[in-house]
Amino acid sequence: MERGELLRDVMRETGTTQSDLSSISGVRQPSISQFLSGRVELSDRMLDRLLSCMGYRLEVVRKPVRPGLRRSEERSWRLHREISRRLDETTMSMWRPIMLRNLDRLRGQVTGQPHLRNLDRWQRLVDDHDLLGMHRVLTGLDRDSVEMREVSPMTGVLTQEQRLDVLGLAS
Repeated sequence: MERGELLRDVMRETGTTQSDLSSISGVRQPSISQFLSGRVELSDRMLDRLLSCMGYRLEVVRKPVRPGLRRSEERSWRLHREISRRLDETTMSMWRPIMLRNLDRLRGQVTGQPHLRNLDRWQRLVDDHDLLGMHRVLTGLDRDSVEMREVSPMTGVLTQEQRLDVLGLAS
């Protein structure tokens, strides 16, 4: 449930109007209206503050959730996670020429967005020697990282045996 919806439900349950909540909390009524409509992001901290004015508190439950990647995205993530496991200052220096060649090759093959933009982002990661940024993209499960891996310059950094082992296809 979205934060604004949660706030609206508690306001309805407690019979609290926007004006009432504004008076009790000190938060301006137009801000409350924007929170409720979703025009302004409502932080957990602010939501907890507003809920407390109505006798509630916010409880955030954290639990691991599988992201629901497609089969090809899952395979790509597994391979890139192995690359991330091996990525350090030394391998970055060894792999840099491979990544640069792959980026040049991909630029000749790829068209459209977000792929071209993602190639530029890979180029910056390689040029800046940004290991932390690379680890994030290599292992991230967010849509942005998945799309970055669609134009990955990492082809050829793992041996065929390493690839097969990661994919569970080794004999």
